[in-house]
Parts: sequence; structure tokens; C-alpha cells
Amino acid sequence: MSYINFPSKLLEHAVAEFAKLPGIGRKTALRLVLHLLNQPKEDVHLFGSSIIQLRDEIKHCSSCYNISDTEICDICANPKRDHKTICVVESIRDVMSIERTQQYHGIYHVLGGIISPMDGIGPSDLQIEPLIKKVQESSIDEVILALSTTMEGDTTNFYLYKKLQTFEAKITTIARGVSIGDELEYTDEITLGRSITHRTLFDQNLQA
Repeated sequence: MSYINFPSKLLEHAVAEFAKLPGIGRKTALRLVLHLLNQPKEDVHLFGSSIIQLRDEIKHCSSCYNISDTEICDICANPKRDHKTICVVESIRDVMSIERTQQYHGIYHVLGGIISPMDGIGPSDLQIEPLIKKVQESSIDEVILALSTTMEGDTTNFYLYKKLQTFEAKITTIARGVSIGDELEYTDEITLGRSITHRTLFDQNLQA
């Protein structure tokens, strides 16, 4: 890491905070901070207050765990959505990716991660029990397992399948138009949309 001689402690502290963001090195952080210093004070205050407001006031939907401004997110509150079909995803970013395809009209359940023993993440660290309770207590016709096609994603898929297979709901998974090892948020919209549309029964994948 190259040394930067800061003329101000305030500047140094601001750069250090920006450099904590993913993909932002110290040189990029310095460029961003200097850019903000050149903006009108009102604009910088607006920028800062929007981040603080986001952190202080953002909620997680009490039904699907997506982020929301209200107790129930817009998707769950929409009566035009198919509330008998649940698409299970790893993260909020995956909800946004699938929504961009405009090929899915059900509701979601955000796990908040995937099972990864190497990272110390087990089933109890994820929103799995609320999903099981929802399928058990509601009239759910289908659960779509739409997790990344990685080893951890497949492990989580199988765990969920074993937990849900005794219920009435059909359990499907997205078609393998998504390449092995891919994460959903980096998959193009056409491929992801086709994978949702041409989903298959999960147990058929086990037999393949």
C-alpha cells in the first residue's frame, strides 16, 4: 500500500472510512473525498444525511426479510403477486436481480446467506425456520430454490429440500442455464429469467 502524506487529519480520517467500503482502495477513497470537498456544502450534507437515514430507518420485511421502508415490503403487500409461490434467495441483491427479469410474479424469502461451515455459517444463522413455518402454516403451492449454483448453494438447497419435502408444496429449483459456480447477482437478466421460467423439480436434479 503506497504511503499518502495527508495535510489534514480530517481528510485522513474521511479517506480511512471510505477505504473500508468493498472495492475501494486508499487512492480511490482519496479521489472520492476530494470530489466531495469540491461540491456545495448542502449537497455533501444531503449525501451524508441520506446514508445516516438509510442506516437508522431501513427495515426488514417481517414476512420475507427483504429490505423495506415499512413493516411489510411492497412485494409482499401487493395483492397482484402470487402469494402461493415462494422464491427462496440468498440475499436482497438476488431479489433485485430476479425482479429485473420481469419473469417472476410470486413472493420471496430472503435467507440472509447460505450454509457455509468454512465460514461458520450454519442453518441456525439463516432465516430458515421462518420459511419452514410459512410453508407449514400457509397454503403454499410451490417453493422455488433460487440459490447460487455453488457448492454452498447446493448444500443449502439440499438442506431446505430435506426440511420441506414432507409438506404439500412442490419444491423446484432454477434451471441450470445459470452456470455452475455462478452467483445470481452477476447473471445476465435473460439467462436468469429463462432459469426461473424453466425451473425443474428439485428431486429430478438429485436423480440426474
